[in-house]
Amino acid sequence: MRKASANTRVQPPRPGTLSSVTYVVTVEIRIPEGAPELDGLHRVGASALLEQGFASVAGIEGADGMEMDLFDVAVAVHPGGAILKVMVAAPSLEFAEEAVGSVSEEVLERSELLAEWTVESSEVQLHTDAARESLEAADGPGAPPSDPQARRAHHTAKPDTADEPDGEAQDHEAAFRVLATRLRSFTPAVFGVAEETSAPPEGESAEAGGGSPGITPESAELAAGSLVYGAEVLIDELYDDVQALAEEDTTVAECQGHLWHLDQLPSRHAAQYNELFARRFLVTAIALTTRFTDGSFRRLGCLAEELVLKLLIEQAHVTLDLHGLLDDEVAAALGRFAGEVYEDMDFAWLQDDGGEGAGGEGVATLGFGTWFTPFDDARYVHPYALDEVPETGVPDTAEN
Repeated sequence: MRKASANTRVQPPRPGTLSSVTYVVTVEIRIPEGAPELDGLHRVGASALLEQGFASVAGIEGADGMEMDLFDVAVAVHPGGAILKVMVAAPSLEFAEEAVGSVSEEVLERSELLAEWTVESSEVQLHTDAARESLEAADGPGAPPSDPQARRAHHTAKPDTADEPDGEAQDHEAAFRVLATRLRSFTPAVFGVAEETSAPPEGESAEAGGGSPGITPESAELAAGSLVYGAEVLIDELYDDVQALAEEDTTVAECQGHLWHLDQLPSRHAAQYNELFARRFLVTAIALTTRFTDGSFRRLGCLAEELVLKLLIEQAHVTLDLHGLLDDEVAAALGRFAGEVYEDMDFAWLQDDGGEGAGGEGVATLGFGTWFTPFDDARYVHPYALDEVPETGVPDTAEN
């Protein structure tokens, strides 16, 4: 292990400021301009090099000897580069962003094969609406509650749209439509938008002619945008869940702190959801949503990804409802999306807690020890999360 040195642009906090806080810094890395996109095999290799590079870093030292602890790094490589989620304890947000960016550049430089890759950004991604509300209302009558349960109720309560300016509601809708363009792996048809065909005879609807009613492109856009936004929320909250389990050194079954999502997983295995499981589940969520947005998604890789998708779709519903944008057609678009991406709903057996023997053979084939095992040799599961396999062979995770 070694300490990496952040470059001198990093400014240490002033004396008397707060002690270290845990941050998740998102680092975007790009392959050289003009280089061919990475195929599945090269993505696995790049992921291994990045993980090995950060594994050699025990901590980060900045200007004037200020130090920052590096806890964990989640790597998700896509055809055009990689996204890193770097978990650190730092004296300030700015220090964390600058130092992690500098160390990421150093990791690339030390690897001959990655030396020409570039760090595009290094930042702690905040939810701007919530952050603005917290800053404006800090210590005032409108300050969000300090209790996590009360704060969650505060943020997820449906707003009183009667008092919301029309312009603000339209801003939320426009933002989701912009985000929809980032869901590169899916066409509008996946959300139920009918392919362009000849128009039905005058006076006859498509439904009357024997076809199913289609989803409008506008509704499909809102559904797609909510998935992109929901992915960011889901990943941040799963990280909070990891931290909650780590601080108590416990499992979901025994955790006394607040959990956002892990307590929504099948309760029959709650005693096995420890910190390591939570980290693997978080990395699985990052890997899956990265494939959704970089255009490389083909099929769900394992049962854990099926459960991540369930949480993501639920988060999308909550997000749309929060902003008054969830109508029947948008909900139907999300339902069409789920129907296209899921190959079956066998994982639903896990939610059946009707007593001993519940679920029968359905649960028997979904053993907890196989949640991160690829469904077949052509499926992708992130190497960090991958279940151990017998020595007779290692699943090929190079293809999506």
